[in-house]
Amino acid sequence: MTDHPRDLAALRRRLAEFAAARDWQPYHTPKNLAAALSVEAAELLEIFQWLTPEQSARVMTEPDTAHRVRDEVADVLAYLLQFCEVLGVDPLAALEAKIERNESRFPVGEAGGPEG
Repeated sequence: MTDHPRDLAALRRRLAEFAAARDWQPYHTPKNLAAALSVEAAELLEIFQWLTPEQSARVMTEPDTAHRVRDEVADVLAYLLQFCEVLGVDPLAALEAKIERNESRFPVGEAGGPEG
């Protein structure tokens, strides 16, 4: 079994090397990667399309469905990481900044949720 990188930087490098080895860079434009990301997210959604909330909460208990979910999550993440690589976006920094903005925008107790 191959040792798999578990950190984001290593995964980004591995994806870039995979694409470079196949000469795919000309096709990995921001527009194309955003479109591919959208398609893969839709394929993930398709798994849940007609499920009840209860059924959707149990998708990982069915091996074939769980495998499909993991594959689509991998596809979404791969395209997102490639998109970030092409545009020079640090996805973790972007997420951290967004969380901080949301914490300011939606203070605890004022967010309007079940407890707000």
